Amino acid sequence: MVGEPLQHAIGLLSQQVWCWGRDILRPDGNWLLEIGFDRLRPPSERKDSASVYSLELPHGRRIVLRGFGVFYGDDERGGVFLPRYEFQPRYTALPKLDCPPWSDEDLPSLRPPGDSQRNVCAGLTLAMIDWIRSYEVNIIQQLGIEYRRQTLTKWNNGKRPFTPAEKFASAWRDLSFQVAANFDSYLKSTQS
Repeated sequence: MVGEPLQHAIGLLSQQVWCWGRDILRPDGNWLLEIGFDRLRPPSERKDSASVYSLELPHGRRIVLRGFGVFYGDDERGGVFLPRYEFQPRYTALPKLDCPPWSDEDLPSLRPPGDSQRNVCAGLTLAMIDWIRSYEVNIIQQLGIEYRRQTLTKWNNGKRPFTPAEKFASAWRDLSFQVAANFDSYLKSTQS
């Protein structure tokens, strides 16, 4: 059974992935490229896949965005992947992806963390959430609240969970507190 906090996290991540897609298609130019992301277009044999967007962050960290989830890697601690429609942290000791994740089959072996990996996985998940929150704060500062409202117009169809633009960044902050306080409850959903 999936609880309300997990449903909220799933909805928030799914809405965020939608927003990244809209930011890529922004009429004034691809926002992800503008802020330093690298775009890797799919090879001819993977034409059914979308481009992979990755950003190298300070201190040996990186983030990789896909329509099916998000990878966050840290050279010191390994990596974590959050599937879009599950919000179930999956850990790997690998801090970088060996190949572009054209599909989830291209990801390394990802599992719920073992007992000895829980703290590391929680730290990576919280770092990813903080990066996403910062991304949304930057959107408002650079492009304005009206831009984010407009990107969410088609998302808010009355059928999906919806977080208004004004509360989007703070919803990520609130989620980080929930994940920090109850990380195991997010893992239990992966092990049931």
